[in-house]
Amino acid sequence: MEEPMRHVYAERRERFARAMADKEPASVAVFPAAPVYIRNNDVEHDYRQDSDVHFLSGFTEPDSVLVLSTLEGGGVKTTLFVRPRDPEREQWDGPRAGLDGALATFGADQSFPIAELATELPKLLEDRARLYYRPGKDRSFDDRVFAALDRARARAKLGHGYPTEIVDPGTIVHEMRLLKDASSLDAMRRAAEITAIAHAKAMAAARPGMYEFEIEAVLLDTFRRHGSERPAYGSIVGSGPNATVLHHRSNDRLMADGDLLLLDAGCEYAYFASDVTRTFPVSGRFSEPQRKLYDLVLEAQIAGIAAARPGSTLDAIHAACVEVLARGLIELGLLQGTVAEVIETASYKRFYMHKTSHWLGMDVHDVGRYHIARAPRALEPGMVLTVEPGLYVGADDATVDAQWRGIGIRIEDDILVTAAEPENLTRAIPKTVAEVEAAAARASS
Repeated sequence: MEEPMRHVYAERRERFARAMADKEPASVAVFPAAPVYIRNNDVEHDYRQDSDVHFLSGFTEPDSVLVLSTLEGGGVKTTLFVRPRDPEREQWDGPRAGLDGALATFGADQSFPIAELATELPKLLEDRARLYYRPGKDRSFDDRVFAALDRARARAKLGHGYPTEIVDPGTIVHEMRLLKDASSLDAMRRAAEITAIAHAKAMAAARPGMYEFEIEAVLLDTFRRHGSERPAYGSIVGSGPNATVLHHRSNDRLMADGDLLLLDAGCEYAYFASDVTRTFPVSGRFSEPQRKLYDLVLEAQIAGIAAARPGSTLDAIHAACVEVLARGLIELGLLQGTVAEVIETASYKRFYMHKTSHWLGMDVHDVGRYHIARAPRALEPGMVLTVEPGLYVGADDATVDAQWRGIGIRIEDDILVTAAEPENLTRAIPKTVAEVEAAAARASS
Protein backbone atom coordinates (compact mmCIF):
# COMPACT_ATOMS: atom_id res chain seq x y z
CA MET A 1 0.00 0.00 0.00
CA GLU A 2 1.35 3.43 -0.93
CA GLU A 3 1.98 5.81 1.95
CA PRO A 4 -0.72 8.37 0.95
CA MET A 5 -3.43 5.69 1.03
CA ARG A 6 -2.10 4.27 4.29
CA HIS A 7 -2.55 7.76 5.74
CA VAL A 8 -6.10 7.95 4.34
CA TYR A 9 -7.14 4.69 6.00
CA ALA A 10 -5.51 5.71 9.29
CA GLU A 11 -7.34 9.04 9.26
CA ARG A 12 -10.65 7.28 8.62
CA ARG A 13 -10.06 4.97 11.59
CA GLU A 14 -9.28 7.99 13.77
CA ARG A 15 -12.52 9.68 12.72
CA PHE A 16 -14.45 6.50 13.39
CA ALA A 17 -12.88 6.16 16.87
CA ARG A 18 -13.65 9.78 17.74
CA ALA A 19 -17.28 9.21 16.83
CA MET A 20 -17.35 6.07 19.01
CA ALA A 21 -15.74 7.91 21.92
CA ASP A 22 -18.23 10.78 21.65
CA LYS A 23 -20.98 8.28 22.45
CA GLU A 24 -19.08 6.03 24.86
CA PRO A 25 -15.35 6.48 25.65
CA ALA A 26 -14.82 2.75 26.23
CA SER A 27 -15.93 1.29 22.89
CA VAL A 28 -14.80 -1.42 20.51
CA ALA A 29 -15.90 -2.20 16.95
CA VAL A 30 -15.68 -5.55 15.17
CA PHE A 31 -15.78 -5.81 11.37
CA PRO A 32 -15.58 -9.27 9.76
CA ALA A 33 -14.31 -9.66 6.22
CA ALA A 34 -16.73 -10.67 3.50
CA PRO A 35 -17.13 -14.45 3.38
CA VAL A 36 -15.97 -16.56 0.47
CA TYR A 37 -18.90 -17.89 -1.56
CA ILE A 38 -18.79 -21.16 -3.46
CA ARG A 39 -19.85 -20.86 -7.09
CA ASN A 40 -20.07 -24.58 -7.81
CA ASN A 41 -18.41 -27.63 -6.29
CA ASP A 42 -14.95 -26.40 -5.16
CA VAL A 43 -14.86 -23.26 -7.34
CA GLU A 44 -15.27 -19.93 -5.60
CA HIS A 45 -16.91 -16.73 -6.80
CA ASP A 46 -14.49 -13.88 -7.41
CA TYR A 47 -13.73 -12.38 -4.03
CA ARG A 48 -14.55 -8.80 -3.07
CA GLN A 49 -13.85 -7.47 0.39
CA ASP A 50 -16.60 -6.09 2.59
CA SER A 51 -16.93 -2.38 1.80
CA ASP A 52 -16.70 -1.22 5.43
CA VAL A 53 -13.58 -3.29 6.07
CA HIS A 54 -11.92 -1.91 2.97
CA PHE A 55 -13.00 1.67 3.70
CA LEU A 56 -11.35 1.55 7.12
CA SER A 57 -8.27 -0.56 6.38
CA GLY A 58 -7.68 -1.21 2.68
CA PHE A 59 -7.31 -4.90 3.55
CA THR A 60 -8.54 -7.13 0.73
CA GLU A 61 -8.06 -10.69 1.99
CA PRO A 62 -10.78 -13.06 3.22
CA ASP A 63 -10.72 -14.87 6.58
CA SER A 64 -9.87 -11.67 8.41
CA VAL A 65 -11.37 -9.45 11.09
CA LEU A 66 -10.78 -5.77 11.79
CA VAL A 67 -11.15 -4.60 15.42
CA LEU A 68 -11.00 -0.91 16.36
CA SER A 69 -10.72 0.08 20.01
CA THR A 70 -10.89 3.57 21.50
CA LEU A 71 -7.88 4.66 23.56
CA GLU A 72 -7.97 6.58 26.80
CA GLY A 73 -7.13 10.16 25.97
CA GLY A 74 -8.11 9.76 22.34
CA GLY A 75 -6.97 7.77 19.33
CA VAL A 76 -7.61 4.29 18.11
CA LYS A 77 -5.96 0.90 18.43
CA THR A 78 -6.19 -1.20 15.28
CA THR A 79 -6.13 -4.98 15.50
CA LEU A 80 -6.18 -7.25 12.45
CA PHE A 81 -6.82 -10.98 12.56
CA VAL A 82 -5.46 -12.42 9.32
CA ARG A 83 -4.33 -15.60 7.63
CA PRO A 84 -0.66 -16.29 8.41
CA ARG A 85 1.84 -16.64 5.60
CA ASP A 86 1.73 -20.17 4.20
CA PRO A 87 4.02 -20.93 1.23
CA GLU A 88 2.06 -24.05 0.28
CA ARG A 89 -1.32 -22.28 0.19
CA GLU A 90 0.19 -19.19 -1.44
CA GLN A 91 1.42 -21.43 -4.24
CA TRP A 92 -2.25 -22.14 -4.98
CA ASP A 93 -4.03 -18.93 -4.05
CA GLY A 94 -1.46 -16.15 -4.24
CA PRO A 95 0.51 -14.14 -1.68
CA ARG A 96 -0.84 -13.15 1.72
CA ALA A 97 -0.01 -10.12 3.81
CA GLY A 98 0.44 -12.25 6.89
CA LEU A 99 0.97 -10.94 10.42
CA ASP A 100 3.91 -8.73 9.48
CA GLY A 101 2.15 -7.30 6.45
CA ALA A 102 -0.88 -6.40 8.56
CA LEU A 103 1.43 -4.22 10.63
CA ALA A 104 3.88 -2.85 8.08
CA THR A 105 1.60 -2.49 5.06
CA PHE A 106 -1.86 -1.91 6.51
CA GLY A 107 -0.97 0.04 9.64
CA ALA A 108 -2.36 -2.29 12.29
CA ASP A 109 -1.06 -1.80 15.83
CA GLN A 110 -1.20 -5.53 16.47
CA SER A 111 -2.06 -8.63 14.46
CA PHE A 112 -3.05 -12.19 15.28
CA PRO A 113 -3.66 -15.33 13.25
CA ILE A 114 -7.36 -15.69 12.46
CA ALA A 115 -7.26 -19.07 14.22
CA GLU A 116 -6.69 -17.19 17.51
CA LEU A 117 -9.86 -15.09 17.24
CA ALA A 118 -11.68 -17.12 19.91
CA THR A 119 -8.81 -16.54 22.35
CA GLU A 120 -7.95 -12.92 21.61
CA LEU A 121 -11.31 -11.31 20.82
CA PRO A 122 -12.67 -11.73 24.39
CA LYS A 123 -9.62 -9.80 25.65
CA LEU A 124 -10.39 -6.96 23.25
CA LEU A 125 -13.95 -6.83 24.57
CA GLU A 126 -12.91 -6.64 28.21
CA ASP A 127 -13.52 -3.33 29.99
CA ARG A 128 -15.51 -2.01 27.04
CA ALA A 129 -18.99 -0.68 27.68
CA ARG A 130 -20.20 -0.66 24.10
CA LEU A 131 -19.65 -3.07 21.23
CA TYR A 132 -20.14 -1.84 17.67
CA TYR A 133 -21.12 -4.87 15.64
CA ARG A 134 -23.88 -5.67 13.16
CA PRO A 135 -25.64 -8.95 14.03
CA GLY A 136 -27.60 -10.84 11.42
CA LYS A 137 -25.35 -10.17 8.44
CA ASP A 138 -23.38 -13.40 8.90
CA ARG A 139 -25.03 -15.75 11.39
CA SER A 140 -22.01 -18.03 11.67
CA PHE A 141 -19.80 -15.09 12.61
CA ASP A 142 -22.47 -13.88 15.04
CA ASP A 143 -21.87 -17.08 16.99
CA ARG A 144 -18.16 -16.30 17.26
CA VAL A 145 -18.77 -12.75 18.47
CA PHE A 146 -21.41 -13.80 21.01
CA ALA A 147 -19.11 -16.56 22.29
CA ALA A 148 -16.38 -13.96 22.79
CA LEU A 149 -18.88 -11.70 24.54
CA ASP A 150 -19.85 -14.56 26.86
CA ARG A 151 -16.20 -15.15 27.73
CA ALA A 152 -15.69 -11.46 28.46
CA ARG A 153 -18.83 -11.43 30.60
CA ALA A 154 -17.59 -14.46 32.53
CA ARG A 155 -14.56 -12.48 33.69
CA ALA A 156 -16.74 -9.85 35.36
CA LYS A 157 -16.28 -11.63 38.67
CA LEU A 158 -12.56 -10.82 38.38
CA GLY A 159 -13.36 -7.13 38.18
CA HIS A 160 -13.41 -6.70 34.40
CA GLY A 161 -16.13 -4.82 32.57
CA TYR A 162 -17.78 -6.04 29.39
CA PRO A 163 -20.03 -4.57 26.69
CA THR A 164 -23.63 -4.14 27.78
CA GLU A 165 -24.69 -2.48 24.53
CA ILE A 166 -24.41 -3.61 20.92
CA VAL A 167 -24.73 -0.87 18.30
CA ASP A 168 -24.63 -1.14 14.51
CA PRO A 169 -21.29 0.40 13.40
CA GLY A 170 -23.08 1.55 10.26
CA THR A 171 -24.49 4.42 12.32
CA ILE A 172 -20.97 5.85 12.13
CA VAL A 173 -19.10 4.38 9.18
CA HIS A 174 -22.00 4.60 6.75
CA GLU A 175 -22.39 8.29 7.49
CA MET A 176 -18.66 8.68 6.86
CA ARG A 177 -19.01 6.88 3.54
CA LEU A 178 -22.01 8.98 2.51
CA LEU A 179 -20.03 12.24 2.71
CA LYS A 180 -17.17 11.51 0.34
CA ASP A 181 -13.62 12.44 1.30
CA ALA A 182 -11.05 13.53 -1.30
CA SER A 183 -9.67 10.03 -1.82
CA SER A 184 -13.15 8.60 -2.40
CA LEU A 185 -13.93 11.29 -4.97
CA ASP A 186 -10.64 10.67 -6.76
CA ALA A 187 -11.60 7.00 -7.14
CA MET A 188 -15.14 7.86 -8.26
CA ARG A 189 -13.89 10.31 -10.86
CA ARG A 190 -11.58 7.64 -12.26
CA ALA A 191 -14.42 5.11 -12.29
CA ALA A 192 -16.50 7.68 -14.18
CA GLU A 193 -13.70 8.27 -16.71
CA ILE A 194 -13.34 4.55 -17.45
CA THR A 195 -17.11 4.13 -17.69
CA ALA A 196 -17.26 7.05 -20.14
CA ILE A 197 -14.68 5.38 -22.38
CA ALA A 198 -16.63 2.12 -22.26
CA HIS A 199 -19.98 3.72 -23.15
CA ALA A 200 -18.42 5.63 -26.04
CA LYS A 201 -16.88 2.42 -27.37
CA ALA A 202 -20.22 0.62 -27.03
CA MET A 203 -22.04 3.34 -28.93
CA ALA A 204 -19.44 3.22 -31.68
CA ALA A 205 -19.57 -0.59 -31.89
CA ALA A 206 -23.31 -1.31 -31.77
CA ARG A 207 -25.11 -2.03 -35.02
CA PRO A 208 -28.00 -4.14 -36.30
CA GLY A 209 -27.10 -7.82 -36.54
CA MET A 210 -25.05 -7.85 -33.32
CA TYR A 211 -26.10 -9.55 -30.12
CA GLU A 212 -26.53 -7.65 -26.89
CA PHE A 213 -23.81 -9.76 -25.28
CA GLU A 214 -21.31 -8.51 -27.87
CA ILE A 215 -21.81 -4.99 -26.53
CA GLU A 216 -21.52 -6.30 -22.99
CA ALA A 217 -18.17 -7.78 -24.00
CA VAL A 218 -17.02 -4.35 -25.25
CA LEU A 219 -17.90 -2.88 -21.87
CA LEU A 220 -16.15 -5.54 -19.81
CA ASP A 221 -13.06 -5.45 -22.02
CA THR A 222 -12.82 -1.68 -21.72
CA PHE A 223 -13.32 -1.68 -17.96
CA ARG A 224 -10.49 -4.14 -17.40
CA ARG A 225 -8.11 -2.62 -19.95
CA HIS A 226 -8.30 0.70 -18.13
CA GLY A 227 -7.60 -0.63 -14.66
CA SER A 228 -11.05 -1.35 -13.28
CA GLU A 229 -11.07 -4.38 -11.01
CA ARG A 230 -14.61 -5.39 -11.94
CA PRO A 231 -17.98 -4.08 -13.12
CA ALA A 232 -19.86 -2.32 -10.35
CA TYR A 233 -22.94 -4.47 -11.10
CA GLY A 234 -24.26 -6.78 -13.78
CA SER A 235 -24.50 -4.81 -17.02
CA ILE A 236 -27.97 -4.24 -18.47
CA VAL A 237 -27.84 -4.32 -22.27
CA GLY A 238 -31.45 -4.18 -23.48
CA SER A 239 -32.40 -3.64 -27.11
CA GLY A 240 -35.84 -3.08 -28.60
CA PRO A 241 -38.53 -4.39 -26.22
CA ASN A 242 -35.83 -5.50 -23.76
CA ALA A 243 -35.20 -1.82 -23.04
CA THR A 244 -38.59 -1.73 -21.32
CA VAL A 245 -37.47 -4.38 -18.81
CA LEU A 246 -35.88 -2.50 -15.92
CA HIS A 247 -33.39 -5.21 -14.93
CA HIS A 248 -32.92 -7.09 -18.19
CA ARG A 249 -30.05 -9.46 -17.52
CA SER A 250 -29.80 -12.16 -20.19
CA ASN A 251 -28.33 -9.79 -22.81
CA ASP A 252 -28.95 -12.37 -25.55
CA ARG A 253 -31.17 -10.65 -28.12
CA LEU A 254 -30.11 -10.04 -31.72
CA MET A 255 -30.35 -6.30 -32.31
CA ALA A 256 -32.38 -5.13 -35.31
CA ASP A 257 -32.59 -2.06 -37.46
CA GLY A 258 -34.65 0.62 -35.70
CA ASP A 259 -33.95 -0.66 -32.19
CA LEU A 260 -32.98 1.50 -29.28
CA LEU A 261 -30.30 0.03 -27.02
CA LEU A 262 -30.53 0.82 -23.33
CA LEU A 263 -27.13 0.42 -21.73
CA ASP A 264 -26.97 0.53 -17.92
CA ALA A 265 -23.37 -0.23 -16.98
CA GLY A 266 -20.60 1.08 -14.78
CA CYS A 267 -17.24 -0.05 -13.53
CA GLU A 268 -15.67 -0.21 -10.10
CA TYR A 269 -12.30 1.42 -9.48
CA ALA A 270 -10.42 1.15 -6.17
CA TYR A 271 -13.64 -0.20 -4.64
CA PHE A 272 -15.77 2.77 -5.79
CA ALA A 273 -18.59 2.49 -8.31
CA SER A 274 -19.87 4.31 -11.33
CA ASP A 275 -23.49 3.86 -12.45
CA VAL A 276 -24.51 5.19 -15.88
CA THR A 277 -27.33 4.60 -18.34
CA ARG A 278 -27.47 5.76 -21.91
CA THR A 279 -30.04 4.89 -24.58
CA PHE A 280 -29.17 5.18 -28.26
CA PRO A 281 -30.29 3.96 -31.72
CA VAL A 282 -28.31 1.01 -32.99
CA SER A 283 -28.91 2.19 -36.57
CA GLY A 284 -27.49 5.63 -35.83
CA ARG A 285 -30.66 7.76 -35.83
CA PHE A 286 -33.74 8.04 -33.64
CA SER A 287 -37.14 7.60 -35.18
CA GLU A 288 -39.48 10.53 -34.58
CA PRO A 289 -41.41 8.82 -31.72
CA GLN A 290 -38.15 7.65 -30.14
CA ARG A 291 -36.70 11.15 -30.33
CA LYS A 292 -39.76 12.73 -28.74
CA LEU A 293 -39.68 10.37 -25.77
CA TYR A 294 -35.91 10.67 -25.52
CA ASP A 295 -36.02 14.46 -25.42
CA LEU A 296 -38.70 14.25 -22.74
CA VAL A 297 -36.58 11.98 -20.53
CA LEU A 298 -33.54 14.21 -21.09
CA GLU A 299 -35.53 17.31 -20.13
CA ALA A 300 -36.65 15.54 -16.96
CA GLN A 301 -33.10 14.52 -16.11
CA ILE A 302 -31.80 18.07 -16.59
CA ALA A 303 -34.49 19.28 -14.17
CA GLY A 304 -33.55 16.57 -11.68
CA ILE A 305 -29.84 17.36 -11.81
CA ALA A 306 -30.57 21.07 -11.30
CA ALA A 307 -32.41 20.16 -8.09
CA ALA A 308 -29.40 18.30 -6.64
CA ARG A 309 -28.31 21.12 -4.35
CA PRO A 310 -27.64 21.47 -0.64
CA GLY A 311 -30.90 21.53 1.31
CA SER A 312 -32.83 19.74 -1.43
CA THR A 313 -33.80 16.07 -1.11
CA LEU A 314 -33.95 12.97 -3.27
CA ASP A 315 -37.73 13.29 -3.10
CA ALA A 316 -37.47 16.80 -4.53
CA ILE A 317 -35.27 15.55 -7.36
CA HIS A 318 -37.83 12.83 -8.11
CA ALA A 319 -40.69 15.34 -8.02
CA ALA A 320 -38.88 17.63 -10.47
CA CYS A 321 -38.47 14.75 -12.92
CA VAL A 322 -42.04 13.50 -12.48
CA GLU A 323 -43.49 16.94 -13.19
CA VAL A 324 -41.61 17.20 -16.49
CA LEU A 325 -42.52 13.65 -17.50
CA ALA A 326 -46.19 14.07 -16.57
CA ARG A 327 -46.51 17.24 -18.61
CA GLY A 328 -44.77 15.68 -21.60
CA LEU A 329 -46.80 12.46 -21.50
CA ILE A 330 -49.98 14.52 -21.55
CA GLU A 331 -48.75 16.62 -24.47
CA LEU A 332 -47.83 13.48 -26.42
CA GLY A 333 -51.22 11.89 -25.75
CA LEU A 334 -50.02 8.97 -23.65
CA LEU A 335 -51.84 10.27 -20.55
CA GLN A 336 -54.97 12.31 -20.01
CA GLY A 337 -55.82 14.95 -17.43
CA THR A 338 -53.92 17.81 -15.88
CA VAL A 339 -50.36 17.58 -14.61
CA ALA A 340 -51.66 17.80 -11.03
CA GLU A 341 -54.14 14.97 -11.64
CA VAL A 342 -51.54 12.72 -13.26
CA ILE A 343 -49.19 13.26 -10.31
CA GLU A 344 -51.88 12.91 -7.63
CA THR A 345 -53.25 9.66 -9.09
CA ALA A 346 -49.74 8.43 -9.95
CA SER A 347 -51.01 7.42 -13.40
CA TYR A 348 -47.55 8.27 -14.74
CA LYS A 349 -46.27 5.09 -13.02
CA ARG A 350 -47.56 3.09 -15.99
CA PHE A 351 -44.55 4.45 -17.84
CA TYR A 352 -42.20 5.51 -15.03
CA MET A 353 -42.40 3.07 -12.15
CA HIS A 354 -39.13 3.57 -10.28
CA LYS A 355 -37.55 6.31 -8.20
CA THR A 356 -35.06 8.76 -9.67
CA SER A 357 -32.08 8.62 -7.35
CA HIS A 358 -30.01 6.54 -4.95
CA TRP A 359 -26.75 7.07 -3.11
CA LEU A 360 -23.60 6.00 -4.95
CA GLY A 361 -20.20 5.11 -3.55
CA MET A 362 -18.43 1.89 -2.67
CA ASP A 363 -21.69 0.05 -3.28
CA VAL A 364 -23.69 0.91 -6.37
CA HIS A 365 -26.74 1.36 -4.15
CA ASP A 366 -24.70 2.83 -1.39
CA VAL A 367 -25.15 3.12 2.35
CA GLY A 368 -26.41 6.13 4.27
CA ARG A 369 -29.81 7.00 5.64
CA TYR A 370 -32.40 8.30 3.21
CA HIS A 371 -34.60 9.74 5.96
CA ILE A 372 -33.89 11.46 9.26
CA ALA A 373 -36.67 11.66 11.86
CA ARG A 374 -38.98 10.21 9.17
CA ALA A 375 -38.37 13.18 6.87
CA PRO A 376 -36.45 13.03 3.57
CA ARG A 377 -32.82 13.76 4.22
CA ALA A 378 -31.44 17.14 3.14
CA LEU A 379 -28.60 16.94 0.64
CA GLU A 380 -25.13 18.08 1.71
CA PRO A 381 -21.92 18.79 -0.19
CA GLY A 382 -19.94 15.59 -0.60
CA MET A 383 -22.90 13.32 -1.28
CA VAL A 384 -22.93 11.47 -4.61
CA LEU A 385 -26.19 10.26 -6.10
CA THR A 386 -27.68 9.12 -9.38
CA VAL A 387 -30.32 10.97 -11.39
CA GLU A 388 -31.99 8.44 -13.68
CA PRO A 389 -35.47 9.17 -15.00
CA GLY A 390 -36.91 6.90 -17.67
CA LEU A 391 -39.95 5.98 -19.72
CA TYR A 392 -40.98 2.42 -20.58
CA VAL A 393 -43.85 1.65 -22.93
CA GLY A 394 -44.67 -2.04 -23.16
CA ALA A 395 -44.49 -3.62 -26.60
CA ASP A 396 -47.98 -5.07 -26.11
CA ASP A 397 -49.58 -2.00 -24.52
CA ALA A 398 -52.71 -1.67 -26.64
CA THR A 399 -53.88 1.40 -24.69
CA VAL A 400 -51.38 3.66 -26.47
CA ASP A 401 -50.80 4.50 -30.09
CA ALA A 402 -48.69 1.90 -31.88
CA GLN A 403 -45.88 4.39 -32.56
CA TRP A 404 -44.92 4.43 -28.86
CA ARG A 405 -45.01 0.70 -28.17
CA GLY A 406 -41.82 -1.11 -27.23
CA ILE A 407 -39.83 2.05 -26.52
CA GLY A 408 -37.72 2.02 -23.37
CA ILE A 409 -35.48 4.95 -22.44
CA ARG A 410 -33.42 5.73 -19.34
CA ILE A 411 -30.73 8.37 -18.90
CA GLU A 412 -28.57 8.23 -15.79
CA ASP A 413 -25.63 10.24 -14.51
CA ASP A 414 -23.58 10.34 -11.30
CA ILE A 415 -23.95 13.67 -9.51
CA LEU A 416 -21.79 15.15 -6.78
CA VAL A 417 -23.53 17.66 -4.53
CA THR A 418 -21.31 20.70 -4.00
CA ALA A 419 -21.73 24.01 -2.21
CA ALA A 420 -22.58 25.55 -5.60
CA GLU A 421 -23.60 23.89 -8.86
CA PRO A 422 -23.99 20.10 -8.90
CA GLU A 423 -21.03 18.36 -10.52
CA ASN A 424 -21.88 15.70 -13.11
CA LEU A 425 -19.10 13.14 -12.79
CA THR A 426 -20.22 11.35 -15.98
CA ARG A 427 -20.90 14.40 -18.14
CA ALA A 428 -18.33 13.26 -20.74
CA ILE A 429 -20.65 10.53 -22.06
CA PRO A 430 -22.74 11.61 -25.09
CA LYS A 431 -26.28 12.48 -24.03
CA THR A 432 -28.07 14.99 -26.25
CA VAL A 433 -29.78 13.65 -29.37
CA ALA A 434 -27.09 15.19 -31.58
CA GLU A 435 -24.26 13.77 -29.45
CA VAL A 436 -25.80 10.32 -29.24
CA GLU A 437 -26.57 10.11 -32.96
CA ALA A 438 -23.04 11.23 -33.80
CA ALA A 439 -21.56 8.54 -31.50
CA ALA A 440 -23.93 5.80 -32.69
CA ALA A 441 -23.54 6.68 -36.37
CA ARG A 442 -19.87 5.65 -36.29
CA ALA A 443 -20.89 2.01 -36.32
CA SER A 444 -23.64 2.30 -38.88
CA SER A 445 -21.36 4.15 -41.27
